[in-house]
Amino acid sequence: MASEIIAIASDHAGFELKETLKADLEALGFSVLDLGADGLDSVDYPDFANALSAAMREGKAGRGVLVCGTGIGISIAANRHRNIRAALCHDSVSARLARQHNDANVLALGARLIGTEVAKDCLKVFLETPFDGGRHLRRVEKLA
Repeated sequence: MASEIIAIASDHAGFELKETLKADLEALGFSVLDLGADGLDSVDYPDFANALSAAMREGKAGRGVLVCGTGIGISIAANRHRNIRAALCHDSVSARLARQHNDANVLALGARLIGTEVAKDCLKVFLETPFDGGRHLRRVEKLA
């Protein structure tokens, strides 16, 4: 049986954390669709948010991870797309609540603001936490 595909992308500021999280995803048994960046040379975060959003819209991945310096710019760019509910998370509690209450399908992280271990915790919690539905469903449906 094929594993779930997770798309991952970053700008130059998020490149090193992206590579770390990519290895963690693979170790957890996920297939990873790496959409770049491919190094530390300066690039524009909207290009990578747009690529991840397109991959998810086209069914190439079910969920995604985005990383830039603060996570702010790349999450704003991703949330311009109707199929994306990107949540900028700074700890495992925000990652859990993003899934439980908002049915977030993209985890956004700021590489310059959180450490590697916190980012790994956010990723693990984000992937393991189901959407609660119930009263939250009505609110999420209003986003569509």
